[in-house]
Amino acid sequence: MKVVSPEQMSAIDKCAINEYGIPGILLMENASMAVVHEAIAMMGGCSCKSVIVVAGRGNNGGDGFAAARLLHSRDARVRVYLTGSTNGICGDALVNMDILERIGVPIIELHDDKDLDLMACDMKEADLIIDGIFGTGLNKEVTGVAASVIDRMNISGKAVLSIDIPSGIDGGNGSVMGTCVKADRTVTFCLPKAGLLLNPGCEYSGRLVVADIGMPACAIDKQSIPTELIDEEIVAALLPLRKADSNKGDYGRALIVSGSTGMTGSGCLCATAALRSGAGLVYAAVPKSLAGIYGACVTEPIILPLEDGGTGVLVKECSEQVLASIVKMDVAAIGPGLTSSAAIRQVVEQVIENSSTPLIIDADALNAISGNASVLNKLKANGVITPHPGEMARLTGLSIDEIQRDRIGAASSFAREYGVATVLKGSRTVVALPDGRIYINPTGNAGMATAGTGDVLTGMIAGIAAQGVPVYDAAVAGVYLHGLAGDRAAEIVGMHGMVASDMLPRIPEAISQLSRRTHLDG
Repeated sequence: MKVVSPEQMSAIDKCAINEYGIPGILLMENASMAVVHEAIAMMGGCSCKSVIVVAGRGNNGGDGFAAARLLHSRDARVRVYLTGSTNGICGDALVNMDILERIGVPIIELHDDKDLDLMACDMKEADLIIDGIFGTGLNKEVTGVAASVIDRMNISGKAVLSIDIPSGIDGGNGSVMGTCVKADRTVTFCLPKAGLLLNPGCEYSGRLVVADIGMPACAIDKQSIPTELIDEEIVAALLPLRKADSNKGDYGRALIVSGSTGMTGSGCLCATAALRSGAGLVYAAVPKSLAGIYGACVTEPIILPLEDGGTGVLVKECSEQVLASIVKMDVAAIGPGLTSSAAIRQVVEQVIENSSTPLIIDADALNAISGNASVLNKLKANGVITPHPGEMARLTGLSIDEIQRDRIGAASSFAREYGVATVLKGSRTVVALPDGRIYINPTGNAGMATAGTGDVLTGMIAGIAAQGVPVYDAAVAGVYLHGLAGDRAAEIVGMHGMVASDMLPRIPEAISQLSRRTHLDG
């Protein structure tokens, strides 16, 4: 499903109205009907129910006015509170406000504490509060009466339905603009807005409903919309089929360069995840003095000892060994548990500059190039980086807060500048490709905030790519399946105390879930 910014949605609206002649009032009516449908579902009916509509002065408020009229016509008891004066309300919103006044639905202006207290008293008796204060065009902090209204809505204890987006959420990046409505359900129109899918916005949206309001497809198609929400259909189409008459060689070879003293678990998790994702052969290239530990911990990966001078940390001389192995592989991953040293930096840079095999760069390999990100421009084959916000901050020079405030912007800018697919990990992982395409991942849970889950993701991307899936596509499929495996693990062990290895047996289950659906659909 396509995901839009507020600016893109505005352009779609204008195109539908100005180029295709669809009246704005019709789109508003369709939107309000979708809101009413969800309102009735939330209340378990409409007749004799008490509904408070809190409206702003723009088109979001206009949707609220229209919804109030429709609920009133269905015998609900409706009162409308307006954050400010009716003066200056115009266009389609004014049309719907005038209708409300003519049919006798009260519109109460909110100016001071007395008005707010009246609203709060009404809220105590309400079955539902509808939030129509601000839409996706909000571009400044919420203050004054609007902020007070939102705070009172949030402490009311009543169910809240937000129109298009919870008021106070930035529609582009999901940030809270001072304060915002905590909705139980949000009805958004035509396409989901990015701010509804990214943190913290997604945490305030409740159950998200995307309503068709009759927007013509041609109006949408005229916009170049690069962002998509990853779903089962997208991922299922990327996964390779398994043939009955096949062998391990048919499913590719993946190399995992990892490990150092005290950090052997990273490589074990990564290599096992690659195998669990379907790779035919996985080679774990590890410090020579630690090879026995790896062999005792994992049985299926093939161990390739690398020169470490007896230190348990790779030395620069092992670069040739790594490169000689990479040429035999379909994909390689480097970074999990390598630790930091001048030698590691040299090895990582040599691999990046000289490998002609698709490469996944993670963890300590990212830290190794944090002062020299331009080396990524020397990649000879497609590459994927998988930073968490801290690693992304080191790569870009931005603060973690800056990264988190605009995850899409940070990932997409880096992907374009350095020509690598950028998987910015975290809640609602963002995958940005060098060609401008952006994907938002909806799967995953807080139980995955534990050591080693990033190593599992790297292995999964490598395992999928080994099977002939282009590495950019493998990144998209990998993050979705990684989150899905985490969700399945959480169902079994719970989020508290979940560890990365809990996800490993869930990987084939997640893949099978999509494969079964593909088979049934076909």
